[in-house]
Amino acid sequence: MSQEPMGGGGAAAPGGAEAPDPASAPDAASAPGAAAPRPAGERTFLHVLVNTGVANLVTNFLWFAVVFWVYLETKSILATGVLGGTYMILIAGCSMWFGSLVDRLRKRQVMLISAWSSLGAFIVACALYLLVPGDQLLRLDGPWFWLFTLIVLAGCVVELLRNLALSTTVTLLVPSERHANANGLVGTVQGLAFIATSVFSGLSVGLLGMGWTIVLATVLTAVPIAHLHVLRIAEPEIVRDPTRSHVDFRGGMAAILAVPGLLALVFFTTLNNLSGGVFMALLDPYGLDQFPVEVWGLVFGIASTGFLVGGAIVAKWGLGKNPVRTMLILVAALGALGMVFTIREWHWLFIGGIWLFMVMMPAVEAAEQTVIQRVVPYEKQGRVFGLAMTFEAAAAPVSSFLIAFIAEFWIVPFMDTEAGARQWSWLLGEGDSRGIALVFFWSGLAMVVLAGAALLSRPFRVLSRSYASAAPVSPPT
Repeated sequence: MSQEPMGGGGAAAPGGAEAPDPASAPDAASAPGAAAPRPAGERTFLHVLVNTGVANLVTNFLWFAVVFWVYLETKSILATGVLGGTYMILIAGCSMWFGSLVDRLRKRQVMLISAWSSLGAFIVACALYLLVPGDQLLRLDGPWFWLFTLIVLAGCVVELLRNLALSTTVTLLVPSERHANANGLVGTVQGLAFIATSVFSGLSVGLLGMGWTIVLATVLTAVPIAHLHVLRIAEPEIVRDPTRSHVDFRGGMAAILAVPGLLALVFFTTLNNLSGGVFMALLDPYGLDQFPVEVWGLVFGIASTGFLVGGAIVAKWGLGKNPVRTMLILVAALGALGMVFTIREWHWLFIGGIWLFMVMMPAVEAAEQTVIQRVVPYEKQGRVFGLAMTFEAAAAPVSSFLIAFIAEFWIVPFMDTEAGARQWSWLLGEGDSRGIALVFFWSGLAMVVLAGAALLSRPFRVLSRSYASAAPVSPPT
């Protein structure tokens, strides 16, 4: 479930409830032959989607820039692996709380909390960068490096709160038969943000330096906040449950267990994220070994256009009658791709592999969201999304920390020796990054085996039946 890649204003009604949205009233009948107008809820959803997309762009822009900057200054795979793993640990630690918060509060309020928290964190990080000398800030054994990166991380991680709220607004604002299409639009917008992020992060670090980059990100964070303050989302009153805890793990787990086979989906995505942690730890070091930072950002941006293509395909045609089967087939294809896209240091192979990876990812992400939006009651979806994210995000740091350490101190040095080159040259050829390529190969193979086993398993047949037999979920009125 995704890093990750949006109406009119008015005063709140007494008691904290928002006044009814006039746009939510039924549209007048159109003239004969005229195109049917887009429903008011879907128009509002598009505003929410674009707003969230802009916020994701800015936070990811700064996070990418920090990772690029740290690797270029330290040349440490371990440092980037630790940063990526820490990012996922924070997501895992916060997701259940965030999901519970989404169910307890109105969605616009949740998004404002997230937006202002990111802005505050970036202001503090900007001040630290300007006040602490650069040689101290980049010392991995010193406190300033970890304080600075953790503050930036906090500002980026809290963005997840907006994304969880966005997933529930699909159920709130979009007709159930168009949920898969709406999730495809989410993938398209995230793809646009991803492309811009990777291009501009590399260019900004390479041409402007980290100082101007963090100032720019801090200023741009305020843009979606201004839009949120005039945004109106028509939403039913939140019914408070006095027995529900602020971190409702029990309620989220009960909702998952109530749907036969849904726990198997969460378990599968958790295991799959072990491979995801490998790519998270090693993709940037591999790319930065192949290209200068400005070129790598541009290359990654070009390859990320696949995200737009994949999201557009899902938005247009959906995920088929069985999103579960679609997801598993695509995960197997992603694993096969991971096995081959770095077997030679050919730039066209590397870029093409990332592009195809991005084409398939929106459908994988949309499939899980579409299933949850169909089988879980609306008032519990925040907790289920949060609990699923907790498990899935917790897996990636394990492989990210572990593989970063193993790659830097064992696999990469071994592949630089004559013995390593001789043993694996038949598969991986010769080059400076054969150690990372070896890790990608075995990680991709693990994804293929995992997806194949899931396709043949009983729990996924059960979940497919649960999805097919579930009545469409509608929010309370």
